[in-house]
Amino acid sequence: MRTSLPQGLPEPDAVARAHSAAVVAALRALVESAGGFLPFDQYMRHVLYAPGLGYYVAGARKFGADGDFVTAPEMTPLFGAALATQVDAILTRTQQRQIVELGAGSGALAADLLNALAARDALPAQYLILDVSPELRERQQATIAARASLHSARVTWIDSPPATIDGAIVMNEVLDAIPPRIVVRRGGAWMERGVTLQPELAWAERPVDDSALIALAADRFPVGIDYASEINMTAEALIDDLARRMRRGAMVIIDYGHAQHEYYAPRRDGGTLLAHYRHRAL
Repeated sequence: MRTSLPQGLPEPDAVARAHSAAVVAALRALVESAGGFLPFDQYMRHVLYAPGLGYYVAGARKFGADGDFVTAPEMTPLFGAALATQVDAILTRTQQRQIVELGAGSGALAADLLNALAARDALPAQYLILDVSPELRERQQATIAARASLHSARVTWIDSPPATIDGAIVMNEVLDAIPPRIVVRRGGAWMERGVTLQPELAWAERPVDDSALIALAADRFPVGIDYASEINMTAEALIDDLARRMRRGAMVIIDYGHAQHEYYAPRRDGGTLLAHYRHRAL
């Protein structure tokens, strides 16, 4: 793992350095307690979501010009307005007219979507937000109160998906924040990539002992070449679970990356394609 910043990036302040040291100490303890090897999905889950430490739950500003990255809803309300066209069509075909948003970020998309639906006389009966971050929940509440106060009474924060959903499920850049497992085929052998101590945090591999994971990788990896890629069983299970809960409606999932036929395909120059690890947790 990188121990110094690339040239040109600002140095973190004392608070950020102290927090980073606390995260590293917790990771070291986690690797040691796991017997010296921590699969990547567990590593990523800890650095993103560990209470009081993880990137998404520890309070640092993440979105917008003063944060680490910008998503479409932070740029313009036109994103929510465009999405409202599709959500309106979905709600029209349901009885309960629910919107369930997972991972609502700063709350900007919820506010813009509510305002755009109101302009179409198509407000939902309920707008349910499921987010694992207490800090982000507070920010979402403040954003909606400031930008969509007339509709804030329709918004409720929940801790788990509703038993049944009759409406639209909305996820903007959520699936790429779900920790994947990294599988490597090397010389015909299946390996899983993770983190070890050498003595600092470093990449390591060990044989895969999960038959279901091997079956998925064997089905998706190109034949005949060494290859490494993500297998996200958790994200796939989430979509399956949400689909089973839906009584009527549809999911609107916005994200970026390769289509599956591109993501699991070899390079045209004959070399080995190492799939990008598409999250800054590394």
